[in-house]
Amino acid sequence: MMETQSLYSRTKAFVGDAAARSWWCILSTSFLLLAAMAGAFFELPMPVRAGCSGLAGLLIVRLFVIYHDQQHRAILSKSRLADVYMRSFGILVLCPSSIWRSSHDHHHAHNSKLFGSHIGSYPVMTKEQFCKSTGRERFRYLFTRHPLTILFGYFFVFLLGMTILPALRSPRKHPDCVLALLLHGGLIAGITGLFGWLTMLLALILPLFIASAMGTYLFYAQHNFPGVVFKDKAGWTYEGAALESSSFLKTNFLMAWFTGNIGYHHIHHLNHRIPFYRLPEVYRAIPELRAVKTTSLHPLEVLRCLRLKIWCVESQRMVGVRGL
Repeated sequence: MMETQSLYSRTKAFVGDAAARSWWCILSTSFLLLAAMAGAFFELPMPVRAGCSGLAGLLIVRLFVIYHDQQHRAILSKSRLADVYMRSFGILVLCPSSIWRSSHDHHHAHNSKLFGSHIGSYPVMTKEQFCKSTGRERFRYLFTRHPLTILFGYFFVFLLGMTILPALRSPRKHPDCVLALLLHGGLIAGITGLFGWLTMLLALILPLFIASAMGTYLFYAQHNFPGVVFKDKAGWTYEGAALESSSFLKTNFLMAWFTGNIGYHHIHHLNHRIPFYRLPEVYRAIPELRAVKTTSLHPLEVLRCLRLKIWCVESQRMVGVRGL
């Protein structure tokens, strides 16, 4: 406990953004995203359009991480313009601020708890709970964690979970979710009507599909990986959850750029006020933060993470359904 407390204290030196650098990250990424979407939009050779569509998806991931940081008040916390811009981006990518901020703040406060961590995160069943659950409960639980559900995160996580359901349950509390649905439907209809379904798919749906699938998996792997620890309320600490229940996802330089350094997730959970562009600096400066559990985007590592379904209290580890 004393060690993690001192680690948190040592990270405070890295809190605080450089406004010019933050704006550069926002504006440069936005410019590149618009250019990539334009390449997917106009009548160019199909390989070029498809490549631009895929690039746009990756750039949406990067801008989403920047949006995530701004919502945490890690960057540009006093800028009204940045707040409006980032909230607008959240609406465009089907992740409105009203639902994202509340669910994600809950996730940070309850990360890796066996009870109460399901809001804003993947639910976790113990082996005993799974064995006692009904067939319907098991189906819903395993469906949430299924690789195809993660792959189709655009439909299940963002369109349904982050916009449609909040808009239906509480439209007055989540007006931005209603606006996101109306805007998304209008864009689909407008682009299809004016330029055809292929342009709509390449310039709008495919980039969002790629970004949503990648974002959904990243969020999954950051808290569902071999060696992850889950605890009940009695043994849970905020610092322990950051270091033992949040992964360091190793990537190459290019993927680190596209994912906005979100792979340094254990540091982010230790202190979410550190700007994303300073996370590698923290990693290099504090040796203890390099002795943590890791994963990667290697196919075998992805498969190992996706196989994890249920928390076994006896062995204190995540297992697959076959491991029961």
